[in-house]
Amino acid sequence: MEEALNTGETATATAAPAVSEDSERLTADIVKALKTVYDPEIPADIYELGLIYRVDISDDGVVEIDMTLTAPGCPVAGEMPIWVKNAVSAVPGVSDVKVNMVFDPPWDQSRMSDEARVALDMW
Repeated sequence: MEEALNTGETATATAAPAVSEDSERLTADIVKALKTVYDPEIPADIYELGLIYRVDISDDGVVEIDMTLTAPGCPVAGEMPIWVKNAVSAVPGVSDVKVNMVFDPPWDQSRMSDEARVALDMW
């Protein structure tokens, strides 16, 4: 069963009604891993910043991630996808990770979670 993590204002997990406990655990573990990756210029993780647009998890543990950056000219544009791949690859049950850098729709501050807004004092 494929499972997707899609974003509205912030990334949220969506799943079919018959989602197994294992796939829920895997999804939660992937989100935890994504929350360990920080934009070095912003004291908030990329998940809470809303930089993760989509996460698809296949039945065989292949994870495909669409992500963006706060700005296309970000100095770590070449490195951040590698950080994401390494973090998610370490999750038990993940067999492979593909990270796609996307810029449509462009990121803006409305994609940040309340947690990121508090961390950045943006209320």
